[in-house]
Amino acid sequence: MGLNDSSPGAMRNGRGLSDQWAESVVVRPRTTERHITVHKRLVLGFALSILTLIVVTAVAVVLSVRFEECGGRERDGAAGESGSRGSARLNGSRGERTGERGDEEAAAVAQPWRNSRLPGSLRPRHYDLRLAVYMDNFTFSGEVSIELECVNATRFIVLHSDRLEVDRVSVTAEGGAGRPANKPGGGVMRIHRHFPFPTNQMYVVVLHRELKPMRLYRLNVSFEAAIEDELLGFFRSSYTLHGEKRYLAVTQFSPTHARKAFPCFDEPVYKATFSLTLRHDPQYMSLSNMPVENAAPANNNDDDDGWTTNRFARTPRMSTYYLAWAVCNFTYRETQTDGGVTIRLYARPDAISSGAGDYALQITKRLLGFYQDYFKVQYSLPKLDLLAVPKHPYSAMENWGLSVFVEQKILLDAEVSSSSYQMELTMVVVHEICHQWFGDLVTPVWWEDVWLKEGFAHYFEYVGTDFLFPKWNMEKQRFLTDVLHEVMLLDGLSSSHPISQEVEQANDINRVFDWIAYKKGAALIRMLANVMGQPLFQKGLNDYLLSHMYGNAARDDLWRKLSQAMRSEGRDIDIGEMMDRWTLQMGYPVVTISKNQSEQLPTHYITVHQEHFLYGEEDRKNNSLQWQVPLTVAVGNSSALCSETLLWINNKTEIHRVGRMDDSTWLIGNINQTGYFRVNYDLPNWKLLIQQLHSNPQIISVGNRAGLIDDAFNLARAGYLPQGVPLQLIGYLPEETSFLPWHAASRAIYQLDKLLDLTDDYRLFSDYVLKQVAARYHQMGWPTNGPGVEGTVLQASYQTEELQRELIMLACSFGNKQCHRQAVAYISDWISSNKNRIPPNIRDIVYCTGVSLMDEDVWEFLWMKFHSSNAVSEKKILLEALTCSDNTFLLNRLLNLSLTSDLVPEQDVIDVIIHVGRNPQGRNLAWRYFREKWDILNSRYGEALFMNSKLISGVTEFLNTERELNELKDFIQSSGMGAGPALPRVLEIVEGNVRWHRLHRRQFYQWLRKPPNPNLG
Repeated sequence: MGLNDSSPGAMRNGRGLSDQWAESVVVRPRTTERHITVHKRLVLGFALSILTLIVVTAVAVVLSVRFEECGGRERDGAAGESGSRGSARLNGSRGERTGERGDEEAAAVAQPWRNSRLPGSLRPRHYDLRLAVYMDNFTFSGEVSIELECVNATRFIVLHSDRLEVDRVSVTAEGGAGRPANKPGGGVMRIHRHFPFPTNQMYVVVLHRELKPMRLYRLNVSFEAAIEDELLGFFRSSYTLHGEKRYLAVTQFSPTHARKAFPCFDEPVYKATFSLTLRHDPQYMSLSNMPVENAAPANNNDDDDGWTTNRFARTPRMSTYYLAWAVCNFTYRETQTDGGVTIRLYARPDAISSGAGDYALQITKRLLGFYQDYFKVQYSLPKLDLLAVPKHPYSAMENWGLSVFVEQKILLDAEVSSSSYQMELTMVVVHEICHQWFGDLVTPVWWEDVWLKEGFAHYFEYVGTDFLFPKWNMEKQRFLTDVLHEVMLLDGLSSSHPISQEVEQANDINRVFDWIAYKKGAALIRMLANVMGQPLFQKGLNDYLLSHMYGNAARDDLWRKLSQAMRSEGRDIDIGEMMDRWTLQMGYPVVTISKNQSEQLPTHYITVHQEHFLYGEEDRKNNSLQWQVPLTVAVGNSSALCSETLLWINNKTEIHRVGRMDDSTWLIGNINQTGYFRVNYDLPNWKLLIQQLHSNPQIISVGNRAGLIDDAFNLARAGYLPQGVPLQLIGYLPEETSFLPWHAASRAIYQLDKLLDLTDDYRLFSDYVLKQVAARYHQMGWPTNGPGVEGTVLQASYQTEELQRELIMLACSFGNKQCHRQAVAYISDWISSNKNRIPPNIRDIVYCTGVSLMDEDVWEFLWMKFHSSNAVSEKKILLEALTCSDNTFLLNRLLNLSLTSDLVPEQDVIDVIIHVGRNPQGRNLAWRYFREKWDILNSRYGEALFMNSKLISGVTEFLNTERELNELKDFIQSSGMGAGPALPRVLEIVEGNVRWHRLHRRQFYQWLRKPPNPNLG
């Protein structure tokens, strides 16, 4: 039985006492020898010694048995243990247990490695890390010398180590402030023992005597490990060049995987400087965060057997998870900023020679200048390398000075890449460059505030992209559909969580890296920026970065600086008090605005009510959450919209005065959707808004038109509105000329399509969608002349091109015959001529439509093209198109090939399974395959942030019958906790799908069968 960390008595009676005994026996000074001249005294002394030895041995045996009963072995670690949730946490825990707290603290002091957090007695100041990398057998060996500052007296050095074979350990005293090392107390420290503690991925060094506060010490550890064939720590990857398979090795340390590459204090708050030396075969090159300071080329060093040795310059203070290195045989292109920062993009030689990295290189140069101007803080390092690798667990990783990208997110082939692909790539680069300030320079103290870096980087994806391409209008438009609307789907679930959530155990850390941290973080930052105004927002960010550069910060540090910026302009708003409601509570409110019907109050008063928005009606009972809501409201009519008014809503229900209203005026709230909440209205106001959209939609801003669509569909899904309201609302779409409302509508339509596509009356729904799409689709036409093209050809701007793409996707997805004919004509022409004349911006739509409508030969043709293409963007859409087949044999073949061969890149396997599940003909196949292969999938992707969550959500989001719900419950029960926090969320989503069928499907189809109800019922 594993040692229960909530049983401190067991600790005290186990190795806790054993340690004290060992110290008292082994460390006790020897008694001065006395001259004994009497033989009897010698015999007596000998007898007493034998007796003492017997007693001590008996005590040791008893203690050993007691300890074994608890199941813990100190040297090997206890497989079943979990670390104490105690007081060693550096920044405290608001949720500390009160029961047995004192005993737990005592146990944590006695054996600090049993705590899930490092004890805080020591702080690393500098790492000198020397590694030899053996690419022939994928191993590495190393030595690390860590300069430590003692904060509190301790006999224990506890740091992180995972999967490392530690060889030698030594500790020396280096002196301290005002105390040179040659003074008493310096020199080699005697080590009692050292051992790994795998339960908490820690390594423990026990000393004979205590380390003293305010003194410096040096810990030296030699070790070796494998370069893993997985995607975390120091891992290997490969690619093919001219028929030859080549290998590279690269690091991925975030959030807790630096410990897989070297022993270290692997928590964000333990910032230190790093000096790295890499030795490797001369056919490779090596990269790290800093430039090479000293290079010993091959044959120059007699000791290195002709190897290359690169010593990199010392880094600034940074967290362990931002250290990075790579060993590869790539080539590069470079540019330089006006300030002298060298920017290089490293990639496969063929990708560099084709110019695939040039686009990312050039926008990076512009972005460094943009962020320096915006934040008023200079980029800190002399260089910035962008490394494109074939395999990586995430889109990219923002290592300081060496950002690593998966090839699909940084290499651009202008001839075959769509504008959508270019936009996605651009935003990934913008995101990672922002991290050089929010993350690298100023790092969250602990993972509970990971949104402080990820939320800012995600928000600046849109701000930075607007700087590069102002006509894309990302922050005011695409942010709404791609961030705000998307994350509100998740955050409207009762299984959601606050954006700042406590993290105690190491396996809890992965839980905080989700769309709540990224997208909700970005949405709250955007809301705050709009409340403050850009000048004050920028001033506050500048103060925050300058105050905490090269250090750590928590959310209260940010609130403090933003509040100071507000007060500097005479605006006394407590940002912390306002934002704590949004960051420490889960979810968001739905704000209902009603014209005041009271006879005692004139008609220019409105009633505003807030409540926690939840999709499950039964979950809303006894809910008392409230927010400080910055609600902007405007009054309009058929010809004009009044200027907006800002109202602060602090209570459940409030009455506010706005402009004068009559029966023909309507209200609209959350102007341009800058706030993180939904808005509902009384039914007469919804009716007026719908009439306005049908008669003159331009009176309402494009952002609010998109917001009305998204709010209406989700309010109806949750039961706040009749099912007919959103359907009647999108009846205006034939008059809509802007991309954003169409994009919001298509996202809502596809959400319904997932619920309805296997129902008997599905044709009612698809016909209604096609009715809204047909006129605008035929007007917009296809993007270029091609074989058998029917319709108008336009040379489109970005917004027009995106609208055109959206309409083609809707038309083909819901069965427009002309759209199908055009897609088939494009595919047929490609096969017959072997020339791909399909416009890049719609290739994914055409490929998928062609595969679904045409025979097996087309599938084989695209499979062949997938293998022969060198363009990463083209390979991605070809692979996804193969999942569109109606042939379950081909789908099953693809699933098996993706998981059991190297024909499909490892990071794309999850996308294959998800896209098969999105195909109505492959849904049951993907769901069954997912369950059968769960153990393999979980072992392969379980540690990678997002991957498991993405897979579980993608495969289950279409389940909507009682049978499928029961199958999901059975799977959750049988799989245990391996799937992590994604399971409660997907269970709630599927339960919601089943509930919607039970409560709303009949009303939904009834509305579609008859003319629109003028009363919106």
